Amino acid sequence: MSSRLKNPLTRLNVRQQMVLLFLILVSPVFLLNWYANTKAEQILKEHVTNAYEELNKQNHVLINRDIDTINRIMSTIIQNPITQKMIINKDELQFDRVRKYAAMTTLLGNNSVGVFGGEAVYYFLFVYDPNGNYGFAPSTPNIDRQTSSSSVFFYSDLTKTPWMEKALKEKGKGVLAYIDNFGPKGDQKTLAYLRVVNNISKGNSVVGILVATKMDKKIEESLSTVSLPEGGEIYLTDWSNRILASSTSQTGDLLNLPESVGQTAAREETSNTITDEFIYVVHSKLSLQQKLIYRIPVKSLLQQQSALKKVIQMISIVYSLFAIIVMMYFWRSLMNPLQKLAMFARSHEPGKPLSKSPVRERNDEVGVLIYSVHNMANRINDMIHDRYDMEIKQKESQLQLLYQQINPHLLYNTLESIYWKSSLEGNTGSAEMIKELSKLMRISLSRGKELITIEEELEHAAAYTSLQQMRYEYGFRIHWDISEEVRLNLIPKITLQPLIENAIIHGVMNMGEDGVILVTARTVEDNVIITVEDNGYKETDHSAINLMLSGKQSESSSGYGIRNVHRRIQLHFGDRYGLRYEAREDEGTRVIVIFPVRKNPEQNE
Repeated sequence: MSSRLKNPLTRLNVRQQMVLLFLILVSPVFLLNWYANTKAEQILKEHVTNAYEELNKQNHVLINRDIDTINRIMSTIIQNPITQKMIINKDELQFDRVRKYAAMTTLLGNNSVGVFGGEAVYYFLFVYDPNGNYGFAPSTPNIDRQTSSSSVFFYSDLTKTPWMEKALKEKGKGVLAYIDNFGPKGDQKTLAYLRVVNNISKGNSVVGILVATKMDKKIEESLSTVSLPEGGEIYLTDWSNRILASSTSQTGDLLNLPESVGQTAAREETSNTITDEFIYVVHSKLSLQQKLIYRIPVKSLLQQQSALKKVIQMISIVYSLFAIIVMMYFWRSLMNPLQKLAMFARSHEPGKPLSKSPVRERNDEVGVLIYSVHNMANRINDMIHDRYDMEIKQKESQLQLLYQQINPHLLYNTLESIYWKSSLEGNTGSAEMIKELSKLMRISLSRGKELITIEEELEHAAAYTSLQQMRYEYGFRIHWDISEEVRLNLIPKITLQPLIENAIIHGVMNMGEDGVILVTARTVEDNVIITVEDNGYKETDHSAINLMLSGKQSESSSGYGIRNVHRRIQLHFGDRYGLRYEAREDEGTRVIVIFPVRKNPEQNE
């Protein structure tokens, strides 16, 4: 007995060894991934869904407070008597108009609000002047008040702009609007806050439209107070995601967002969405048609987890060294015996006796495999000797089959002699029937083949039809519409004859020359489709026939033939092929035969 220590893993089968190896190698990965994912999820939830949601909400409140400040200044301007006197009066003098114009310009200039970067929120009043009474005033405004002292302008129904229409529609309620055609050249862009100036003494009379420009600068001043991770961006958008103000100076552009971001019907809601690249925190306010969006790169958050990354890297290095040691141990345990077995398999010659009898040295699958291969080599040697006996028996069977084929040939020759004798005696009808019968028997036997060409099958069906017409003097007509491309495809023999027989007996038997049977054959994609249809007047339960073909209904004695055809097609080609019965458009029955395209290999040669 050997004193060497045995490998303990040989007591396990290969499957158990593989499971053990898998658990040892994969368990640390699962634990590490679970730990890292849990920590990452906690960090994202804590830093984004909690802190930034609350920050976003408060930021939006501050922005709307700034807008409310502008709104209150506008209310003061609107209620000022100077503003109310700007209502157009056709009877006043030109001097009075100039004086009102100057007073209104001064009032608007005094209410300008400074913002960061040397910018300011400037106010403009657009007075409704349908008759052009203030022709001396400038016609186009300039956002930059440093280059123009004019703040009062006039418009008519012909010069009304879309943003003016938007303000008039709100009827005095303030509204944010992005204007991209301001200035003398129509090339100045600004986010403006608009309010209609109504005549206090006449509620249904409009003095004009009060406009506060550079609101985007005012809002960006509030956005600059928010600190986001590197690459983080803030956007104030309308309900259609058009940017009203942002930390990236993209005012007026359409913000491209994932479909799930900011889709809400609530009046006011804070939500978050995490994608592969960004984290979106959105505060929506339906009443103002506004959304404040924080877009934070996921990468910038992950960069903050450097300590966790170092821990994961250290664990990965230790795990890799451990995996290498374990794999080397399993390699020596499993692969060395298998390599010896491979060398034996390459050097062994069938029929050559083995140098030693197989001995099972280990209990796992590797030991079973080694023992089985050696044992199989012995069995192969025995099979080589048995093969000679089998070949002799096979040749004897082939000779017996050749003897059995003599009888059909003798029958063909006898029928041929009767045919010629009947022809010479003038019995042409009987002679033709004998000739057709000879064709039926020759094709039915088909030298033992189960699959014949469609051309041979059509010859068999035509012979049967001819016999039926001569035997019973049926007056029906049969038409053959066969595509040339299908003639060399293989079909189980005696497929069409039972279908034509059914069409005769159950369809056109008593119809005389009015009875018509139509046989068509076409290829559709990779399938051959043959139809046999008649114009019979008898009612037929086609659904019952199809149920019988599918095996869901017991077959009757009258349906044995078509059931036999259906099963033989499925046995040769598969369950998706076979027969299907249906009613014709006018009257009668149609049976559809479907089987795959398969050429005769003898024809290809």
